Order: sequence, then structure tokens, then C-alpha cells
Amino acid sequence: MNNIKNNLNKPKLPIPPKGKLPKMIKKPSKGPLSVFSKILNAIFILLLISTLYSMVFTGNPKKDEISLSQLATDISLGTVEKITVKGDSLSITYLATSTATGTKAIIKESRKEEGVALTQTLSNYKVPQDKLSKVNIDIGSDTGFGFWFLNLAPFLIPLLLIGVFIWMLTKQVKGAGMQAMSFGQSKARVILPTDKKQRVTFADVAGAKEAKEELAEVVDFLKNPKKFLDIGAKIPKGILLMGAPGTGKTLLARAVAGEAGVAFFSISGSEFVEMFVGVGASRVRDLFKMAKATAPAIIFIDEIDAVGRVRGGGMGGGNDEREQTLNQILVEMDGFEPNVKVIVMAATNRPDVLDPALLRPGRFDRRVTIDLPDRNDREAILKVHSKEKPFAEDVNLRTIAERTPGFSGADLYSLMNEGAILAARESRQKVSQFDLIRSIEKVMMGPERKSHILSKQEKKITAYHEAGHALVSSLLTYADPVHKISIISRGRAAGYTLHLPFEDRKLQSRKEFLDDIAVTLAGYVTEKMIFDDLTTGPSNDLQVSSALARDMVTKYGMSDKIGPVALEGEGGRSLFGRGVNDKEYSDKVNAIIDSEVSEIIDSNMKRAEHILREHKKALDAIANRLVETETIEREEFEKLLVANGIVPKKKEDIEHLD
Repeated sequence: MNNIKNNLNKPKLPIPPKGKLPKMIKKPSKGPLSVFSKILNAIFILLLISTLYSMVFTGNPKKDEISLSQLATDISLGTVEKITVKGDSLSITYLATSTATGTKAIIKESRKEEGVALTQTLSNYKVPQDKLSKVNIDIGSDTGFGFWFLNLAPFLIPLLLIGVFIWMLTKQVKGAGMQAMSFGQSKARVILPTDKKQRVTFADVAGAKEAKEELAEVVDFLKNPKKFLDIGAKIPKGILLMGAPGTGKTLLARAVAGEAGVAFFSISGSEFVEMFVGVGASRVRDLFKMAKATAPAIIFIDEIDAVGRVRGGGMGGGNDEREQTLNQILVEMDGFEPNVKVIVMAATNRPDVLDPALLRPGRFDRRVTIDLPDRNDREAILKVHSKEKPFAEDVNLRTIAERTPGFSGADLYSLMNEGAILAARESRQKVSQFDLIRSIEKVMMGPERKSHILSKQEKKITAYHEAGHALVSSLLTYADPVHKISIISRGRAAGYTLHLPFEDRKLQSRKEFLDDIAVTLAGYVTEKMIFDDLTTGPSNDLQVSSALARDMVTKYGMSDKIGPVALEGEGGRSLFGRGVNDKEYSDKVNAIIDSEVSEIIDSNMKRAEHILREHKKALDAIANRLVETETIEREEFEKLLVANGIVPKKKEDIEHLD
């Protein structure tokens, strides 16, 4: 049971470089086990071929052979039709005889005396001349390719197989040596300016207006460096792109390279680090060497926090290899000359853990923050991702943008893709608005769990739980309005209530936090009030409300007793890079924090209970409708409120309060 508020590229192989650009596409490394398996395969193939050869050359049954005396007798009897002589071998064809199965010619083999003509031999055996003259004697040649092959094959084929085996073995050893030599080379992917298929420009990036404006002067420097150098200006060597996951940091970096028409080297921070110390530093040197050789160029290091974490703080395991890699990156960035047109761009969603040496002037001294898209940006992003999708007439992307606050660009791409999948699954040719609405919930919560069937009692408990969330949210001034209520299981939730604000917010007030906590606790209060019992359903609600109350006290200074003091940083960490357990406050302050959190939880639980008891009739009506229909949309929900004497919130009411 969830009380939902605002929620939420595969690199391709480069075209082979030209000119001075080193070779980028490398075969995967092969270790000793791979070489050993190749040797075993070669031995197996050798044995197999030897077995087949033995079967071919020695496995044939012996032919029917006769003696010369028997041949002389058969000629005298007139049963021999033809004799073929090949060297000393004789092939005798007898006259065809009729049998029960038909007419059949018989062929037998024999051998004559060496150095003596066949006719002379037969005359010595007293064969009548008139009988011998009736036999067709054909003299064959022993000097053809087949003759020599059959005679030399038993010697040549084994030698050939041994030679192939030795060649394969030496090739593997040579390959292993070459791979060992290239172990420290960079594994960066490269996109050349001539590669039109992979080129990305600012026109392909929707939203992020401020970020694109900030990066436009980088493009200008790469295109016209003389304009900056003549006036004594130096473009920043390092640009750090910061933002939540999926906001388009990598896409923007590629767009800078595409706009400037320069080579784009892309690598992940984790690709530098290996188990052997020094390999990462070697790869950094190789990467910067390649970039300088193809200048102007852009080096893009994705997830730089994998190697750029604070050194010596125990974060990241204290890996010497990681620290050496970071040191090499710092040295390479310091080594840039003003006229070297190579810019380093990096992306991270954890700028708070980066080493201060990375962020000092002269390195990553320009930081570009990429925020989650607002409503207009979301609509523009949806249009970009809908170019190749056929839409039905009822599709309204503005409505979809309004229902997706907090969605990143990656979430919006997934939303459009899921909508197309839903339409294709139902064998429809166009994507409808209903498909996109369903895909919003699928991205936020996961697919419907149709096999998760609730019992009658569980269904009633879930209905009252979600009705409690919705009713309290509708009656509290600073809570977000309800857009949908459902008791259909999705993901790990048995039901959910979808809250969406009228406008995107960058700031949140103390009153809004308190109303959110009251709405989140309303499901817990409803179960206890209606059924005089509790289930495991509100467990997630309790975690969310407790975390929010603690953040109000320790991060945002919204406690009267603690005052305007920040006791914790973002993500539950202490400030200035220290670990979670390094608290800079006493046990007495810790007890005050616990007391304040409990006070916030208890007071808002009482607020929710007061509203639910006062509007018990409306609560029952919403819950009963949920049991019947399983889903209530915003329009139907507001009709239920009006029927029970409650005026739904309007956008104008919120603006008046502001």
C-alpha cells in the first residue's frame, strides 16, 4: 500500500579511426584458461580427423581377389569380358549373369607378375589364343594425382595435422603476449565527427535550457579557439555535469561534441580500475594521449565518482589502484597546454563524494547542474520520444506531462516505450491516451499483479486504507490533490493513491511537509480506527513519514527545540565527507531529535484521525466504491466528495495561499 507523490544510452562500436587515431576496437582479453581450452580443442580435432582417416583408408572391406591360375581358367571358360591393367594390379570384369534379382556384372581383383606382360603370363598358363583374343584388355595409367595422393596420404596427412596444431599453439601464445602488452591501453569508445549515424546535437536534447546555454561557449571555443586565446581567455579544462540519474548528462556531452564537430571519447570511471595496481593510471595516460593526437576532442568520463571519491577517508575501500588512477587524472588535467584543444567532461549524480582536488580551479572548475525537467520540458521530451510512434486522435502529451512531475528524461522515454508495448500487445496499430496513462503507473509502480488476488477482508482493509489517504489529502490545505485511487496490486503495493501537485515545485515549506506526513499516516490511522487492528500494509508509510520527520529536524532546521542547525548532510551522511557514524552531536541532542520526531509523528497522526472521524460518512462512501470498482479516477472522486459536503481543492485556492 503506497501513498504516491511526485516520482521519478548502449554504446555502439565506433567507425575505425583514420590518420593518427590509434586503433580503438579491441578484442576481449583472453586469459590462460582460454589458451588452455584452445589447445584442448586442437588436440580433440586432431584425434577426430585421425579416426576418420583410419576409417576411410583402412576400414573398407577387402575386395574379392583371385589367383592368376584361376584367371587363366576363367578366360579359358569364356566368362571374362574385360581386364583393366594398372601397374601390377588387375581388375577383371566378368560377363553379366541373370539372377533372381536381375542382371549383375561381377568384378574381381588380381595381380600379375612384375616386369612381365599380361599376355605373356597368360600364355605361360596355356590360355588358348582364340579365348584370349575375345577378352578386352585395357591398360590404365599409374601416374595421376589420385595415384600419388593415395600413396602419399598416409604420410602427408599426419604431418599436415601436426603442422596445423603447432601453428594454432604458437598463434595463441603470440596473442596472449600481445594482449598482455595491451592490458594498460585505454578501452574508450570513440565517435568521430564523420559518423553521422551516432552524431547528436543540441536539437536532439529537449529541455535543459540553462545547461545547453552554459555548454554553448564550450562549443564556441572548440570551433573558434583563436577568439578566446587572443583576448587572454582560457576555456575551463574540465566540465562536471551534475544531476539526478536519467536527466541526460551523457546525451548533453555527446551533443557538445556533435555541435563542435570533434572526436568524442567516452569511458566509464569503473573501466579504469583493475585488480592490478597501475593499470588504471596507464589507461588514463593512453586515453589522454589518443585525445591529444586527435585534438580538438572531448574526453567524457561517466560516473567519475567510481574513481574520484575522497582519498584517505575510508570511502570506497581505500583501494590503492583507485587512488593511483585518480592521481593520474589530476596530473593529466594539470598537464594541458592552453593551445591543446582537449576538454574533459565528466558526469556524476554524487558530487558530494568527489575529492576536493578534482573540483579546484584548473580542473573541474565549471559545474553544470541538470535539473529534472519541468512541465514544458517534459512535454518537449515526450515529443522527441514520440517521433516514430503512431498516435490516436485522443493523445494529449500536455496532459501526460502534467501527470508526470518528478519524471526524468529516461523515465519519459520508458513511459512512451511502455505505452507502445501496451498497444502492440493488444494488437492495435496506434497508441492511445489510455495506453500512456497506464504506462505512467507502470513506470512508477511496476506492472499490475493480476495473480495477486486479495481476499474479501483484505480487499476491504486495502480500500479503507487508500480511502483514508485520499480523504485526508483532500481536506488538508497544503496537501497535493488526488488524481487516482486504486486497490489493484502493482509492484510490492496492494493499492496506491496518486497525488500530483497543480504546479511543479522547487521548494517545499514546513506546512507542506506536515500535511504530507499527515496524509502518509492516514492509512495507518484508518485501519486502527475502522478495524481496531493493524496489518503490515502501512509499513512503508511509517518508514516514509519517519524519514521525512527526521529530515525536518536534522537537515532543514524546522524544529523549534533544535533550531536552525544542520546535523546531517544529503543522503543521511554527515557533512564534509565524514561517515554516517561520525556524529558531531551529543547523546543529549540525539535524544532531543528522537523526541522531536515523535512529536511530529504523533501530532500529525491526531490531525489525520480528527479529519477521518469528522468525515466518517465520506470515508465509508469512498471505501465502498473502491470495493466495487477497484479504481476511482479524479472526476469520480470529486463527485463523491461533493455528495458528502466536501468542496474539492482548486488550483486557485493554492495560488491564493501563496
